[in-house]
Amino acid sequence: MPDHQANSADWSGLTPILPPDGPRARALYAALRGLIEGGTLPPGAKLPPTRDLAARFAVSRGAAVAAYEQLLAEGFAQARVGAGTYVATHVPRLGPVPAAPSLPEMPRYDLPGAIGTAFDDDRTRRQLRACLNRHLLPPNGAHLRYADPRGSADLRAEVASYLRTARGVRCTADQIILTGGTQQALDLILRAVLSPGDAVWFEDPGYPSARVALEGAGMRLVPVPVDEQGLDVVAGITAAPQARAAYVTPSHQYPMGVVMTMPRRLALIDWAKAAGAWIIEDDYDSEFRFAGAPLTALQGLDDGGRVIYIGTFAKALFPGLRLGYLVLPPDLLTPVVQARARIDRSPPTLAEGALAEFLRDGHFAAHLRRNRRRAEASRDAMVQALGAVGLTVAPPEQGLHLIAPLSMGTDDHALIAPLAEKGLAARPLSALYLGGKAQSGLVMGFSGFSPEEIRAAIARVAPVLTLPRTTA
Repeated sequence: MPDHQANSADWSGLTPILPPDGPRARALYAALRGLIEGGTLPPGAKLPPTRDLAARFAVSRGAAVAAYEQLLAEGFAQARVGAGTYVATHVPRLGPVPAAPSLPEMPRYDLPGAIGTAFDDDRTRRQLRACLNRHLLPPNGAHLRYADPRGSADLRAEVASYLRTARGVRCTADQIILTGGTQQALDLILRAVLSPGDAVWFEDPGYPSARVALEGAGMRLVPVPVDEQGLDVVAGITAAPQARAAYVTPSHQYPMGVVMTMPRRLALIDWAKAAGAWIIEDDYDSEFRFAGAPLTALQGLDDGGRVIYIGTFAKALFPGLRLGYLVLPPDLLTPVVQARARIDRSPPTLAEGALAEFLRDGHFAAHLRRNRRRAEASRDAMVQALGAVGLTVAPPEQGLHLIAPLSMGTDDHALIAPLAEKGLAARPLSALYLGGKAQSGLVMGFSGFSPEEIRAAIARVAPVLTLPRTTA
């Protein structure tokens, strides 16, 4: 390659028209870099003097100088004493930006029936805003440095107090790790406690997000059937007696909504102690019980330190808060804290302080009372509206979703898109099975939307629900 190349006869024609506004130096630099990366200006090509460049493009000479300086600093150009500025000998050659791959369609969270949508509580928003302001406005050194990977001692103490009182969890603040929600909590367990290839009992049908996390970490899932008493422990022992863990939702099984009976709970704990296995208890929406007080957590029955308890504020408050918690047996604290420190160091200190105050001052308990009433009203509206279009649904006594069973042979997958087009979100029940004979049904949430919105949405989709759609 020759040391020097002449400029093109009409060099300015090679440069795209600069945008009409914005910093001139940055725009000129971006245009020149694009020509170099695209190969229009080849390695070794001479660039015009800055005075000429400024005149041709009606920019200040200072802008032209600044553009060249940036190209020189980043290695796209070389200055040769007495000869001028040239495109560098070695520069990247970049083709067109490839089209982004098509990602799987995400669930609709903005429609009635969506799972995981929270109520917009004006009083809660005002109180949380006040708490946030109190923790943000004064100078606070805690926000200016990295914090404890477990999360703030203040919030962990409040969470421990709440769990002991409301859920019967046996724990101290030192056993708690604050997380970015249930998924991160589960990810930490998979990184620090289990290994790829480990057998894990999984409820059949079961929670799809947990299934994705477990399979993505290389776990070997063992489908264990669920009946009216919850997870069938005998079936689990028959299928995989030496499994390393069991993932369960005992207080409100997802999606079937059943509560694990006391004999099953004790049998599960006995198996875990004998097998040296871990029980991962996901207590995702236990706060929403409409017939009596919330049920005691499985962890509170464990005298052998085999239960790992996961909870979240996503359902109780709102998902955007991105705060959940792990309650760990003492033996697991060190490896899980180390995993947390490797991933993202610590939770957000600003949100922690505000939420600790929110719990301590009684706002959280009042919020739950208000939103239980709202959830119950929305549940009743959904049950009644579904009954009006011919779907008989038993109102669940706990949780924030229900199942509308469909007749044998109905293709529940085929209903999802037409329902969404008319404004109702649902998930196919049959997709939540791993190994057992799948039942057909629609899984729908009733939180986050008023009774009026729910009734209107179900009325709109009545033709879809009454249209026969069967499998081939």
